[in-house]
This record gives sequence, structure tokens and C-alpha cells, in this order.
Amino acid sequence: MPGDITSAEPAPDQEPKSPGSSLLGHGVEIDAASEKRLVRKLDRRLVLLAFLCYMAAFLDRSNIGNAETAGMSEDLGFDNAQYQWLLTIFYIPYIVFEWLALMWKILPPHIWAFATVFVWGVASMLQAAAFNWQGLMACRFFLATAEAGFGPGMPYLFSFFYTRRELGFRCGIFLSAAPLATTFAGALAYGITSSHYSIASWRLLFIIEAIPPLVLAFVVYFFLPDSAATAKFLTDEDKAIARARAISHSGHEGGTAQGHRVGSINARDIVETLKTPQAWVQALMYFSCNVAFASLPVFLPAVLTGMGFTSVNAQGLTAPPYFLAFAVCILSTYVGDRTQQRGLLIAGLSLVGCAGYVMLAASRPVGVRYAGVFLAAAGVFPAIANILSWLLNNQRSDTRRGVGIAVMNIIGQCGPLLGTRVFPQGEGPYYVKGMSVCAAFMALNAVLAFGLRTYFKVQNDRWDRAAREAPRTSDKAGGYEGAAEGTSKKHLETAAEAETKGLENSSEWRYAL
Repeated sequence: MPGDITSAEPAPDQEPKSPGSSLLGHGVEIDAASEKRLVRKLDRRLVLLAFLCYMAAFLDRSNIGNAETAGMSEDLGFDNAQYQWLLTIFYIPYIVFEWLALMWKILPPHIWAFATVFVWGVASMLQAAAFNWQGLMACRFFLATAEAGFGPGMPYLFSFFYTRRELGFRCGIFLSAAPLATTFAGALAYGITSSHYSIASWRLLFIIEAIPPLVLAFVVYFFLPDSAATAKFLTDEDKAIARARAISHSGHEGGTAQGHRVGSINARDIVETLKTPQAWVQALMYFSCNVAFASLPVFLPAVLTGMGFTSVNAQGLTAPPYFLAFAVCILSTYVGDRTQQRGLLIAGLSLVGCAGYVMLAASRPVGVRYAGVFLAAAGVFPAIANILSWLLNNQRSDTRRGVGIAVMNIIGQCGPLLGTRVFPQGEGPYYVKGMSVCAAFMALNAVLAFGLRTYFKVQNDRWDRAAREAPRTSDKAGGYEGAAEGTSKKHLETAAEAETKGLENSSEWRYAL
């Protein structure tokens, strides 16, 4: 009957029994409709919760600018240099504590997610109680520490549940929360701070925008799944499908008989990851994008004001470019999943962003400069989403993915330290130096993406030649993702081999280009 999971003899050349089925580990045949139903359930629970939390995180990290506009520095008596430090202090713990991404592998995810979301909610709310600059600095420090343990690690958690051909799109949805939050952040802040209250409006802003993470912390504690095997919202059939997917995809690490992927890390994989060139190149790519990513939301209202718009209109005019970035982020990661050609996609997006910054630096007509804002936003945000997906696609175990994310963020989060300081107030309204720096780094990102893709292509070709020249042995592990799309009819040779190999440790594995 449709949706059944049936045993099949593990013959190397066996084909699925029906057009809508695929073969996975242990010779298990899965109805395609049942697999799609499982993925939809995971999307509704896991991706939706992650999206809402990241949206709350982005609001809480960026509302410092709206609070400043509402009179925070005047009330607390600090100058512009001290305000710049409030921006900078966020990225210092965000760099230092990036290793916390590995905690998703060590602790039950629902507990770790609760702790990080709750702590940043408390830190965000305590900003409303600050009575001096030092107090705000302390709150921003703990806010960043908690967010460092959440944001970079959530796509890592996705890799426990999704395959290579599914992962990028989910990362795109997750990261698209940032530009979407920015589309309404200004209007929300204006609505809160434009009226008169018994307390300072900037304090009320911190209080109101800290409520969502405090509520979401308890939601993720009770509803975020630790693994498919323990998820209460999945049926036994769903869990069997998820287990077969994990074995076929992860094999030696995570695809165990129980389906557990939490509780330990592989020390050897840590060393191997640090020896791979892609870990460092992708970290430099992330750095390049973050120079622009961090500066754009902070300084865009000032740039638009410099074009002659009023402060209120400038806040409203930030929304359309960010909404475009939101849409392109989702679309580009979907295309990347379908084509597995992320390098060219990242290079193209980076050049779009570069063109936008060149227009902002070199042009003076308002219409041309505003068009440049659209190109900059539509290039920067989606490029970051695809860089992260590319990294997750091309590290061959859970531990390697976790270390890769940590390395990428430790180096990449240094980008905002530069990006938030290349737009000094005295260089407005055109900020030629800042725009030129962002354009240069987006161009560098395109070069790095194309170069890394070339490296991956050379490696894949070398493995293909070796496979053609060497006699086939017992390693006949097949590409699950291809089977899921109906493009491959191979499957894992035996249950024992599946337990110790899986696609990621087989000779069939290739880099996603």
C-alpha cells in the first residue's frame, strides 16, 4: 500500500519496486510521498521555530540603532565614540565564542536552544534597565555570547535532519529571517518610540523586543526535536524513513541503529577539517560578505537620509530592498539545492552586490543610488546563505561540519569589526570610502568562490578518473540524494556497510560545485 516501508534484498543493481519509491540503507524501499510528508513535518516544526528565533535575534542585535535615534546616548550621557563601541562589543564575543556551535552536537538541542534563546532575551531586556554606558556594554556582551551559541549552530542542526539536496533551501529560509526582520524593524521601532510614555521610549523598545525570545525559549524547549528518533510529532513510519536517510547520508557518524547524532565529537575529524583548504577559503569568503552584511542595516537609513529623504521616509524606504533580499535568499538557495552549483551562484550574487556598491560610491543621482541599494542587498544576504550551505554540503561528517562552521564564523565575524567602522559620520552623505571597501570585498568574494569551485572540480575529476581506472570493490555505497530525486538506482550494499560507511564516507561522494 502507498507509504509502506518494505524490506528489499540488498542486491547491488536492484531497482525500486515502483516509480515513486527510492532505495536507501538496509535495502529499505521508501515511497516518495511518505518521504515528502516527513520533510514537510520537519519543515513545519524545525525550520519554522529556527526562523522565528533568528528573526527575534536579528531584531535584538540591531535595535541599538533605533534606541540611539530615540535618545539613548543623550539620556545616559555618552558620546559617538562610545556608541561605536556598543556596536563593536557585540562582535567580540560573537568571535570568541563561536566554538559553542559544537554544543549542538554535545547537548540535547532543545536544552541548548532554550538556554541560548532565554539568555539573549534576558540580556536584551536588561538593556532597558541600564543607567550608564558600562551597563549597556555588559548587556551587549552577554547578548552576543548567547546569540553566538544559537545562530551559527542552527544550520548545523539542520544537517542532522536533511540531506545535501535539501539543506541549502532550509538554510536559506532560516537566514532570510534577517532581511525580513529588517523590512519592518524600522517601522516597529518608530511605532514604539514615536509616542510619549512614562518611561523613556528607547527603554520601552528594548522591553517590547525582548519579549519574543523569552516566549520562544519555552516554545523551543518543548517543541524543538533533538532527533528524528525521539520526535513525538513523527509516526513510527516517519522515524523509520528518517533513520534510513540518516544511515545512507551520514553512515559512520550519526547514522547508527538508534539514529542518535548527539553526545560526542570526533577528535580526528577536527584535525582533518583544519587541514582542508576549503575551511579557510570559505571563512575568508564569509569575512568578505560580512564587511557589507554588518554595515548595510546600520548605515542604510543614514545613506537614504543623505539622499534627501526625511528620517521617517528613509526608514520606510529601507523595506523594499530588504524584502527583495529576502526573496532572492530563498530562491537562490532553492536553485543551489536543485543544481548543486553553489560556486557560480555565489560568484554571481557577489558581483551583483559589488555592482550595487559601485553605483552607491560613484553615482550622485538619487534614483541610481537607490537602485544600487537594491543590488547591494540582493547580493550580500543571499551570498551569505549560499556560502553556509556550500560549507555544510562539502564537509563529510557532523563533526567536520561543526568545526567548519566554527572556523568560518570565528574568521568571518571579524568582518563586521571592519564593516561597522568604514562609514564615519564625517564622510556622509556619499560614504565613498565605505562603499568602495564593500564593493572590493564583494569582488574578492566572487574571485574566491570561482577559485574554490575550480579546486572542487579538479578534485572531483581526479576521483572520477581513479574510479574508472580502479576495479570496483565492495564499496558500492550510492548517492542517496540522487535516489531521493529519482536520479539514482544504487543503494547501500549491506546493512553492516551502511552502519560504518554511508554516502559521506564512500567512494561515491563528490564535492558540490
